[in-house]
Amino acid sequence: MSLTVVVDYESGNLHSAEKAFQRMAAETGSGEVLISGRPDDVARADRVVLPGDGAYPACKAALEGHSGLHEAIEEAVRVKGRPFFGICIGMQMMATVGREYEDTPGFDWIGGEVVPIVPDDPSLKVPHMGWNDLILTGAHPVLDGIETGDHAYFVHSYQVVVRDSTDRLAHAEYGGEVTAIIGRENMIGTQFHPEKSQSAGLRMISNFLTWSP
Repeated sequence: MSLTVVVDYESGNLHSAEKAFQRMAAETGSGEVLISGRPDDVARADRVVLPGDGAYPACKAALEGHSGLHEAIEEAVRVKGRPFFGICIGMQMMATVGREYEDTPGFDWIGGEVVPIVPDDPSLKVPHMGWNDLILTGAHPVLDGIETGDHAYFVHSYQVVVRDSTDRLAHAEYGGEVTAIIGRENMIGTQFHPEKSQSAGLRMISNFLTWSP
């Protein structure tokens, strides 16, 4: 039976993500969804989901504070080629460095940096919070059935700026372009919360759970 592990490193509320992934796993017959912070569980996973809420440095420190967990994720995703889904800070950690409060190294899976959102319109408030339209600029199997104009739910003050524009698969408009989705090969990450993004988010979760790179 296929196993999807949602990584629990005590950085954010996993309840809504757990329910959404378990619901779509049941609907698609795509196996078990396990919430775990054990490296052994990540090592045997067929798919890995990394959520994260809060400040980038705190999330990265929390992940590193779980002995062997980061290494297990690296092994599963970069060596074994397991599908990976990063959500919010989990997506931001895919980049080279985060610049929130202090420079914090990321996974460097996708070249780029995490920087503050600075809208062109000073009346737009940060954090960028609420529903916004996705503007797709790239393709990925997890985006099958997702179209420009689909809505997603955002809550963030920082965004990933990629070095290679082909790694940015979608953005939203918020006083300028704000990165919404990054990815390549067996990896994808969303700045928004798919588990809170209704039909579009559930479609992406379903696609991820049934995807075999």
